[in-house]
Amino acid sequence: MAVKIRLKRMGKKKAPFYRIVVADARSPRDGKNIEEIGTYDPNQNPSAIKVDEEAAKKWLANGAKPTETVGKLLKAAGIEK
Repeated sequence: MAVKIRLKRMGKKKAPFYRIVVADARSPRDGKNIEEIGTYDPNQNPSAIKVDEEAAKKWLANGAKPTETVGKLLKAAGIEK
């Protein structure tokens, strides 16, 4: 099973709020996920990024591939692969 770390869109129209989740690569964007490891709110100034560092490192060590956007967010949060 291919596992990805990606964003799950929440919130209302024109006011998105994202959860950083670990999910099967074949599941839809807002579908079932394995674990929620953080949040990202682009509406605040500056953008609010909260990540469970231990969980993120555990999933990266187990082979989960972050999407391009999540990779940038993890780097901004100080989490390297």
